[in-house]
Amino acid sequence: MIPRYSRPQMAAIWAPENRFRIWLDIEAHACDAQAELGVIPASAAQAVRERGAFEIERIDAIERDTHHDVIAFLTNLAEHVGPEARFVHQGMTSSDVLDTCLAVQLTQAADLLLADLDAVLGALKRRAVEHKYTPTIGRSHGIHAEPTTFGLKLAGHWAEFARDRDRLVAARKEVATCAISGAVGTFANIDPRVEAHVAAKLGLTPEPISTQVIPRDRHAQFFMTLALIAAGIERLATEIRHLQRTELREAEEYFAPGQKGSSAMPHKRNPVLSENLTGLARLIRSHVGPALENVALWHERDISHSSVERVIAPDATIALDFALARLAGLVDRLVVYPERMRQNLESLGGLADSQRLLLALTQAGMSREDAYRLVQKHAMAAWHGGTGFAERLKADPAITRYLSPAAIDGSFDTAYHLKHVDTIFRRVFGE
Repeated sequence: MIPRYSRPQMAAIWAPENRFRIWLDIEAHACDAQAELGVIPASAAQAVRERGAFEIERIDAIERDTHHDVIAFLTNLAEHVGPEARFVHQGMTSSDVLDTCLAVQLTQAADLLLADLDAVLGALKRRAVEHKYTPTIGRSHGIHAEPTTFGLKLAGHWAEFARDRDRLVAARKEVATCAISGAVGTFANIDPRVEAHVAAKLGLTPEPISTQVIPRDRHAQFFMTLALIAAGIERLATEIRHLQRTELREAEEYFAPGQKGSSAMPHKRNPVLSENLTGLARLIRSHVGPALENVALWHERDISHSSVERVIAPDATIALDFALARLAGLVDRLVVYPERMRQNLESLGGLADSQRLLLALTQAGMSREDAYRLVQKHAMAAWHGGTGFAERLKADPAITRYLSPAAIDGSFDTAYHLKHVDTIFRRVFGE
């Protein structure tokens, strides 16, 4: 991922230093287990622990000749360990190191992403409670529907990200697997107890059956989870972009002193953060297809998945880390205009209460078909201007036969729509 969308802590997970450090830990833990089993001398395991080291530049130089990254690493490691290095990597294959390392990196990334989600959830909950009773018009198909509250809008997004958090916890568990099973995964030249030891040291679970590689359905689930989180980011970003449109102006991104919206038009205040998040979400979701295609490898293994994962693992996690951090800040400083929300809510002169009139007429004895036809007729006329909705209803004897003018006026009440806000908040956030 380019530096513009990278945060240091997540980027460090995918840096060569961290990758080779994990490789060294895997080899050292395996040597410890092999020594305990009497397969290699204890002095060899001790030598790896005491003298094990590497240089990234040296590994790169060796790989230019070997065209094999794990062999290049082992060669550099041997230069530090000395003669005892002949006992390193006993019975293991490259995928044992690569796949186990990837599992560690993905769990490290997941832990950062979980913290990012917690920040988003915290900001959303705070703003939802703040605007729990801030009335606004709900829209379906982009058209005024019925009143809701801005707090309910945000609570819905909070609930989605809470589900995403649960999904990521499950995906982290799914991908946190270790394979030290040797060629084609049969443990022919290495004891399964070595795998169990390495897994325990690295906080992983032994893969029940590997085919020299860890099955890639685990990784596909991980990337699909990242994609779902990205979809939630885009849904919220899209909502903010719409609310910031000039015609609505109900909420907008914080506009800092000195910030510029356009090189040509000084008046512009654009939703650039939300638009940026929309683009990043598209990028993150694009990794799902390749991750799914990685599941079908040839026989016990091939490396068609390798090049894909070298790109999508760092790019998807780094981009999502950046996006979640940006989203948390956006929500935290989102500027909300309750008065503008009220103006928009009232702009159609009560049309948002058309269902209340429909129901009142049916409860008073009119057929639903007749009630719908009459209410719609007056709503459409009011939509195009002229006499207001309530006035038209009160002037129609076919309606006043069932509803008094006072009953009609009583049907226009925003508070009526908000009577279960507390119930919904309890369902979302708990007592």
